Amino acid sequence: MIALNVNGKTHQLDVSPDMPLLWAIRDTIGLTGTKYGCGIAQCGACTVHVDGNAVRSCSMPVSAAAGKRITTIENIGDTRVGKVVQSHWERLDVVQCGYCQSGQIMSATALLAKNPQPTDADIDLVMSANVCRCATYVRIRAAIKAASKALA
Repeated sequence: MIALNVNGKTHQLDVSPDMPLLWAIRDTIGLTGTKYGCGIAQCGACTVHVDGNAVRSCSMPVSAAAGKRITTIENIGDTRVGKVVQSHWERLDVVQCGYCQSGQIMSATALLAKNPQPTDADIDLVMSANVCRCATYVRIRAAIKAASKALA
């Protein structure tokens, strides 16, 4: 049994220690907001927070996440930064198809939690790890900048 603290709730999972955290979150716990994209930690669709850090859940084994605080898109709006980011995402109509957006929001929230006043270079560096096939990058950057101003 592996104990995972996901969104403030402890889940006892009878899974293989090498199961990717993504599948534990989606298939075992039933939280489907975190998406499967590439399976090799390159697209960012599966991004969650582990102890406040943005991580790719498709490549992290559940054993590495045990005993840590995991936050998914379903709970990020309960944080001050997450609420502000989601609000600006909606206000600026960032989403097109929406598939990558939970990962984008999780990366943006982690960025602003650590660096509330990021430069364009800071945003580019962090967000370049998230792929958006609809190419809403200009709106993503605008939402991050607007959220940064609102958090100041």
